[in-house]
Amino acid sequence: MKTKAKQPTGGATAAIGSAPAPWPRVSASPTNAGSTERPEARPSRGTIYGRLFARFYDGAMKQLEREGGAELRHNLLAHASGRTLELGAGTGLNLEHYPEAVTELTLTEPDPHMVKRLRCRLEESGRDATIIQAQAEQLPFDAGAIDTVVSTWTLCTVDDPDAVLAEVARVLDTGGRFLFLEHVRSEDSERTARRQDRVTPLVRRAICGCRPNRRTLATIEASPLELEHVRWGEQPKGSLPWEKPMIVGIARKPSI
Repeated sequence: MKTKAKQPTGGATAAIGSAPAPWPRVSASPTNAGSTERPEARPSRGTIYGRLFARFYDGAMKQLEREGGAELRHNLLAHASGRTLELGAGTGLNLEHYPEAVTELTLTEPDPHMVKRLRCRLEESGRDATIIQAQAEQLPFDAGAIDTVVSTWTLCTVDDPDAVLAEVARVLDTGGRFLFLEHVRSEDSERTARRQDRVTPLVRRAICGCRPNRRTLATIEASPLELEHVRWGEQPKGSLPWEKPMIVGIARKPSI
């Protein structure tokens, strides 16, 4: 059954579900910590700006994580299970929040500088996962190969969100879940929405392609996926003023 909560005028949304105990560490050798990296055919070499963005990303996210971002991740990822694929894994801030129900974890990230930091965090965690340098618009997986796909603050940065969601639907097994946490264009305040429109060209250049005015929920609703649950809210302290409106939810791949 599809449900959609009305977007509130303020305050933070409650995360979906209850949070389980952290995923236990998986033993691995100190040299690779269970990491298997399989790059795409023509991986990007990145840019100087990309190197700087990756270097300062964790610091820029520190307050948001402390003020509720980490809890949002943890509660959403409590719904991950089976063969799990994360889109745009960045520096790996989701790693510690995956539950034991995840039997196989694959992390995709297109930027080589982010991949370098992601690899370091994975090695430090001691968890078993595979890193693939790949664009979300072209996922190197067979149809129906994945049980759960995760996107946290990723769909705002991709060039073609329709293509990404088509890929998500393709790689998901029937009944598989798409877990999403994204900041979006305001549907409650026209003033906020206009502000997001004004700053988007600059933000897109300055913050790794981020589009604050993207109507991500409408894109998910128009995709082959079936929206199961969504909540509106505001991002925690530490997020930029034009990135406050937020959605968190679950969509499924239908049987037909």
